[in-house]
Amino acid sequence: MPGSLIGQEVSVRADAALVKIFWRGTLVKVHPRMARGRRSTDRDDLPAERSIYALRDLDRLVATARSHGLSIGIYAERLLDGPLPWTRMRQVYRLLGLARRYGAERTDAACARALEPDVIDVGLVGRMLERATEHDAPEARPTPLRLPLRFARSDDEFSRRSTEALP
Repeated sequence: MPGSLIGQEVSVRADAALVKIFWRGTLVKVHPRMARGRRSTDRDDLPAERSIYALRDLDRLVATARSHGLSIGIYAERLLDGPLPWTRMRQVYRLLGLARRYGAERTDAACARALEPDVIDVGLVGRMLERATEHDAPEARPTPLRLPLRFARSDDEFSRRSTEALP
C-alpha cells in the first residue's frame, strides 16, 4: 500500500495471477499474487526511514553511515562484514544514533580512534563519546622490565643427543 493510504479503507480484488488494490474506486496498486507466506513489496511504498531496515538494504545503510563521516562509514562496513550481515544492522543503527546524539565530528573521531587498533565494538565508541575521550591519545603501555631469568636453562640441556659418552 502506498504510505498515504495507511489507515484508509481500501478494496482488494485478487485473481489467480494478480492482487489489485482500489481506493474510492480508483486502482492504486497491483501486485503479483504470491504463494502462501510470501510477500510482494514495492520499495516506493515504504517510508524512507523504514525502507533500509525493512528491505535489509546494506548498501544504503553503509551509504547513510558514510554521509555522517568517512570513519563512520568504514566502521559500519566493518560491522556488517561477515556471513550474516543483517544480524548486525541494529549495531549500525546504534552507531547512527550516536552520530545524531553526539554529533558527526565527535563520532567520526571516536570511530577513527577505535579503528586504529582494529576494535569493532559500538559499545566502546559509545563509552568514548560519553567520557569525551575520542580525541585523547592512546595510553602508552610501560615496557616490561627484563630481568635475568633465574632458573632458565640453556638450549643444550634439552637436546636429545647425549653429549657425554655413556659407560
